[in-house]
Amino acid sequence: MLRALIYILPLALTIYAFIDCLNTPEDEAKHLPKVAWVFIILLFWIVGPIVWLVAGKLRNVPEGGRTPSEWHRRQRTTWVAPDDNPDFLKSLKDENKKDESLLKDWEADLRRREEEIKRRESGAGPEDPAPPAGT
Repeated sequence: MLRALIYILPLALTIYAFIDCLNTPEDEAKHLPKVAWVFIILLFWIVGPIVWLVAGKLRNVPEGGRTPSEWHRRQRTTWVAPDDNPDFLKSLKDENKKDESLLKDWEADLRRREEEIKRRESGAGPEDPAPPAGT
């Protein structure tokens, strides 16, 4: 089993590097044209894939180093919980006011429709005044 791993691991690495090289845009291949990288990966199938993965492709690294220094960390805005964020609380109040006005409009529309139904059932037309509520 260990003998098979000696052949399978470099083959898998070569296949991975070959596919990665083919999927990489031409402008992201460093130092050599993409076609040259394909030949290097396939001809030198132990060293070629490792060289491709280390030096052949542009990697996305944040500017200014890998991690920001303490100086830059202090200047960042800190995360605020929603119940402490005044903008979030204001948006909740505004949304609540909007919902209340919408509910009042719906209730007024419902009352108007109920009155129309009562008028129709009592036989009065829409132009006729509504009958007194006590009779």
